Amino acid sequence: MNILLITEQRASKWNKTSFETLAAAQQIASETDGKLAGVVIGKGVGALADGLAANKLDEVLLVEHDLLEAYTPDGYTTVLGQVIAQSKPDLVLLPHTYQVRDFVPKLAASLGKGMIGDCIGYRRENGRLIFVRQMFQGKTAADVSFQGAPPWFASFQAGAFRADLVVARAGGKAPVRAVSVELKPEQIRTKPLELFREAKQAVDLTQAPIIVAIGRGIKAPENIPIAEKLAKLLGGELAASRPICDEGWLPMERQIGSSGQTVAPKLYLALGISGAIQHVVGMKGARTIVAINKDANAPIFEVADYGIVGDIFEIIPALTEELEKSKAG
Repeated sequence: MNILLITEQRASKWNKTSFETLAAAQQIASETDGKLAGVVIGKGVGALADGLAANKLDEVLLVEHDLLEAYTPDGYTTVLGQVIAQSKPDLVLLPHTYQVRDFVPKLAASLGKGMIGDCIGYRRENGRLIFVRQMFQGKTAADVSFQGAPPWFASFQAGAFRADLVVARAGGKAPVRAVSVELKPEQIRTKPLELFREAKQAVDLTQAPIIVAIGRGIKAPENIPIAEKLAKLLGGELAASRPICDEGWLPMERQIGSSGQTVAPKLYLALGISGAIQHVVGMKGARTIVAINKDANAPIFEVADYGIVGDIFEIIPALTEELEKSKAG
């Protein structure tokens, strides 16, 4: 199976979910004895292509054009249609980002193909790829497969795979090949404006290596500072389950779950969180999950790597004290 991975960058900086999808692409290529090519698209992105080539791919396709300096759905659809026609992949994989949601349905439709978006995983069954995607805010999952001839398009949800599992290329870098594409100004019907920037207080939890999350067990907003202090000592970010944000105790930007952010940090510390499915779907991709809850039957323990049955108001101060001692020493 020939796989084409379309990566995402903005202002020559990677969207880290590109590497989560790269991990998935490498896994599928290995299981199907296939070939994997990565696409880097933009202007002045040769250094990114070289960096991508250090990973286990068969080649990296560099697509550069003056009109690709700023993202536009028309520009990306036009040139990537040409890249796909030249490389003839069976499967096109992408990270499920806002940008991908904007242009890939248009790209797939322009080729008369379908797309399976926001997948959380896949499996092979009788030689076919079955993709898994959530439905009804994570309450159930659907198995979906492609019909018809390739190329097939699929995108993976942030946190579905771990970027740290990307395999480096042994014995040097993969070849980087510049792909010639045609793109005219009149083909681009939209004019890019300034990049949208979040408010200064906003936080991107998807970039946090450590997250300390609080749930109903925190009891009152006056108790939040103890969790905030612990997060600071760990060098992490404070987050919450939906009820905390619904109450206005923390801003919505710090909500984890199906209606909030999906994260995959190195460490996820869940304090007083019961573990409703809507929350779990947003953090189950964490490398290590530590849960503290008074209820021994709390669903959060089913996904936790380490579980502590106890009172967070006894355990948080104890953890904080030990961290302060280690920093002082």
